[in-house]
Order: sequence, then C-alpha cells, then structure tokens
Amino acid sequence: MSNATLTPAPKNRSSLRAATLPKWFPWAVAAGSVLLGLGISAAAGLNSSIQWALIAAVLFVAGSYGISARVEGSRQAKDRVATSMVWVAFLLALIPLLSLIWETVKQGVKVLDGYFLTHSMGVVGDAEPGGGIYHAILGTLEQVGLATLFSVPVGVLTAIYLVEYGRGRLAKAVTFFVDVMTGIPSIVAGLFVLSLWVLILDMGPSGVAGSFALCILMIPVVVRSTEEMLKLVPNELREASLALGVPKWRTILKVVLPTSIGGIVTGVMLAVARITGETAPVLLLVWGTDFINANPFQDPQESLPMYIYLQYGAGSDAAYDRAWAAALTLIAFIMILNLAARGIARWKAPKTGR
Repeated sequence: MSNATLTPAPKNRSSLRAATLPKWFPWAVAAGSVLLGLGISAAAGLNSSIQWALIAAVLFVAGSYGISARVEGSRQAKDRVATSMVWVAFLLALIPLLSLIWETVKQGVKVLDGYFLTHSMGVVGDAEPGGGIYHAILGTLEQVGLATLFSVPVGVLTAIYLVEYGRGRLAKAVTFFVDVMTGIPSIVAGLFVLSLWVLILDMGPSGVAGSFALCILMIPVVVRSTEEMLKLVPNELREASLALGVPKWRTILKVVLPTSIGGIVTGVMLAVARITGETAPVLLLVWGTDFINANPFQDPQESLPMYIYLQYGAGSDAAYDRAWAAALTLIAFIMILNLAARGIARWKAPKTGR
C-alpha cells in the first residue's frame, strides 16, 4: 500500500537545468574581441590604440550578450552584460593609471640614483646636469610629520567625541564643519594660514607654516575615517565593559580603541598620503630653496611637490629629468605609505579564530 502512494522521480533531471557556458567563455570572447578590433582598425586605417580598444570593448559586451542569450537565455545574458561592462569600466580606469606609472618610470630612471637622493641643488643651476632632491625629501618629511603630529590627536579625539559622547547641537555643528572642511580646496587652506601666520603675525615663510595648512586638509580625513572605524566596534563590547564597572573613558581607552586601531592607523596613513602631494600650500607658505634647511620653524624650505613644479618650470632638459625623477620618488613614497597602512591594518585586524 505504501509503495503505491510514492511518486516516481523524473528520469531526466538534467532537463530541469538550463544550458550553461563554460568558465573560459569570457576569456574567449575577450580574446576574439581584441583580435577582431585589431582587424577592424587595420582595415579602416585607424592608428590610435584608443580607437581599437574602444571597438574591442563594444564587441566584447555585444558578443557576451549575443552568445549568452542564444545559449543561456536572456536573463543570464543580461547578467553577463552587466559583468562585462564592469570589467570594461575597470580596464578603462586602469589604462591611464598604468600609462602614467609607465611614463613616470621611463622618464624618472634617467637620473634617479644614490647621488640624486643624497645631494641638493645648492651649487647647481637649473639648466645644468647634476644636483639632487635631498633637501626636498627632508622638507617633505618634516612638513608632513609636523602636520601628522598636529592633526592626528585632534582628529582622533574629535571622532571619539562624535561617536561616544556627541549629542545635541554641538555634535551637529562639529559634524557640519567637518563636512565643510572635507571639501575645502588646498589653496583656500594656504591662503588662510598665509593671512594669519605670515601677514598678521609676521612669522615669515617656513616649513611649519606649510604644516599648518596641511593640517587643515588632514583633520577632516582623520575624523571621518576614525569615526567610521569606531562605529564598527560592536556595542556588546562597550556594554560588557561598562557592566563590569569600568568607567567609560577607560572602556574607550582599553576596549574601543584597541579594537579599531588597525582601521584608525589605515585612515591616518591614507590622510598622510593625501597631503604629501599638495603643492599650493607649500607654494604660498614654504616658498622653496635650493639649499638644505633642516629647521622647519625658520626660513623657507623645499618639498618634493614644490621641487617638481620649479624644475619643470625651468625649461631645460636636465631640469625635466630631475622633475620626472622627483615625481617617481614621490609616487614611491606614497605607495610605501599605502602598503604600510595595509600591512598595519592586516596585522591589527581582530582575530576571528577561524
């Protein structure tokens, strides 16, 4: 009796599943699109690499949709079109970046050596070969270091106030001004410090004046990144600490900050990388010099962005080579900061035990 009530299973289960293209299908379509794009460009006499790349991108998207719609159906074809467009947008964004890096490396390695990194421009004219960027590297490290020293405590404490204590009108006002400072152009920050520090207080140009302007640009980035990291800390950790009778300030110091320290350090490193390449505040407040000045509190200093600007404006072949080499050094410095931030974030990331 029980066997008579059983419903027999379908004999052909594969008929319930739609056809699926193999995993290598996108790569095959991409290769075919590139070859077909090159062929169309050659037949039409197009010499620009950008033109055949755009033709190949259109063929890739159209080919992915046409073949997938015929084999897998329109729903899966639309999904493949969206994926193809994401890849095309990624490659279009990657092309100028790789082109910039390649051109900088090709032009910058001409004079980039140990002598270039350990000498200044004190006794070398702009039109003469030789010289180096030691004074610019020293000025950049001191100016960025002072800006970091000034802005990190202010930014972190402001973020702690907004997340842990901020309520009412004061917190809203602080949030509003942080948002406004995020969009301030660097030239405006430089003009503000110029009017206050140089013109009103008559302190003169110096490295610390440039650090004040860089600090204005750095604080909102530190506040925003730290605020987001503190919000990611689970409230259960705070509640468990408070339930044990631990004061709130000690909970923040011993529980909240150690949990989010990796993300906070990453945000600080990214803020440092953001201000390292600023030129306008340095041009207004630091001025620049061809000689080594290790004192950021007195007299003009040099920096890498200022050095690149002045050397490129000199107009000679030797100056162009030095400008490219300094640009390559600046890119390497920022890249090292980003790699350090990623390493610290991974090192300080909470262990899940899995």
